[in-house]
Amino acid sequence: MAVGGFAVDGPGTGTGFQGKITASVVITCIVAASSGLIFGYDIGISGGVTTMVPFLRKFFPSVLRKAAEAKTNIYCVFDSQVLTSFTSSLYIAGLASSLVASRLTAAIGRKNTMVLGGCTFLTGAAINGGAANIAMLILGRILLGFGVGFTNQATPVYLSEVAPPKWRGAFNTGFQFFIGVGVVAANCINYGTAKHSWGWRLSLGLAMVPAAIMTVGALIITDTPSSLVERGKLTQAKQSLVKVRGSDDADVEAELADLIKSSEVSKAAKREPFVTIFDRQYRPHLVMSIAIPFFQQVTGINIIAFYAPVLFQSVGFGNDSALIAAIILGVVNLCSILVSTFVVDRYGRRFLFMVGGIQMFLCQVAVAAVLAATTGVSGTKHISKGYAILVLVLMCIYAAGFGWSWGPLSWLIPSEIFPMKIRLTGQSISVAVNFGTTFVLSQTFLSMLCHFKYGTFLFYAGWIAAMTIFVALFLPETKGIHLDSMYEVWERHWYWRRFVRRQP
Repeated sequence: MAVGGFAVDGPGTGTGFQGKITASVVITCIVAASSGLIFGYDIGISGGVTTMVPFLRKFFPSVLRKAAEAKTNIYCVFDSQVLTSFTSSLYIAGLASSLVASRLTAAIGRKNTMVLGGCTFLTGAAINGGAANIAMLILGRILLGFGVGFTNQATPVYLSEVAPPKWRGAFNTGFQFFIGVGVVAANCINYGTAKHSWGWRLSLGLAMVPAAIMTVGALIITDTPSSLVERGKLTQAKQSLVKVRGSDDADVEAELADLIKSSEVSKAAKREPFVTIFDRQYRPHLVMSIAIPFFQQVTGINIIAFYAPVLFQSVGFGNDSALIAAIILGVVNLCSILVSTFVVDRYGRRFLFMVGGIQMFLCQVAVAAVLAATTGVSGTKHISKGYAILVLVLMCIYAAGFGWSWGPLSWLIPSEIFPMKIRLTGQSISVAVNFGTTFVLSQTFLSMLCHFKYGTFLFYAGWIAAMTIFVALFLPETKGIHLDSMYEVWERHWYWRRFVRRQP
């Protein structure tokens, strides 16, 4: 990440607030981004636990019986609606919490919402680790969902509001980076605990560790200047600006005045934000708040992350080998997120979206072709180890494409495009769509894999092609634009300019 002075000015950058990347803003953003740990840990831990024999024997014995059948279709071994309910129940809870999170974030601030999310997640992890029946498992998952819903609402907004405009993309990718760290850590823990009868309890219970880390971290950072201004805490807002900007008084006063003006405009409207966002002038914002998170999920990445061990077992890896393959996939994704951190503010969002989209499309088609050729239409043929490794390589290339495009950028774009009056509402809609889509896909993926077989990967390839075309036509470039000057990009866009008007 580049370090040094910068100035945001010139055409298209809006207000020219000066500043530099200070140690304070780096530390603050790293601590805030660590909220992604809990989401990533859950994504990684769920798939691994559902391949552990002691866990399946205790809660889902029908899956073991199906796996023991002599001529089981390899795609259908793990097709169990009860099993998928264990994974997907978190996301319906996250959807519910995200719908109220915008009001909560406005009332108590971004920081306190992250603290609440961490505490809720910690409680859910404790219940899951000590679960004695499916009811306890589902209750724990629901609490995890509430925790993730709150943090996913507050954290991307926090990062976009605190980060300097010129480097907002790099700082915001930190959230996705920590999601990736959580996934890799969870996969490593699954590998270490898989051979023990109590391993699944340790895997689920250790979710308390990332929850504790991010909760303590959230307690020690200050809230964003925007949040403090919204809640009338102007003195604290100025102190927060001085701390994160490291600028002279003139620059701080100018940015503070701009924040106060935006807040006053927002309050003067006296309209429910969930009504305001449906106004014609906010049509592009509404479309993006729905389309971007929806498209992120229909890349298939979270489903593959959830079920990576299951997926790799299905195509010929043993249990240990499947867990190792999942770890490799997570490490590749993590490294590619770092690539995005370094280039997103240099080459822009659209460039990464396009490159990543093409890369993921080609890999999904290739995986489908390999599976079709090796397992047959029925899916009953055995896939050789060499072809299984080829599938892993293709999935790693696919994960890399996601890691430097739709992974971090799908959190960045919705958090930076909204004016203050609808920012929290827009983020709430975005998170809700993300969870809702994830719920449907996670609930149906194993059944889809059973019925569509290799066609499942063509299904996701089709969506990736559609979203890449959508970005090329409808998403304007937003790099380096100050949050409160973002309306300029819509005014200049060939399609969206017919909807927007200059902000007061």
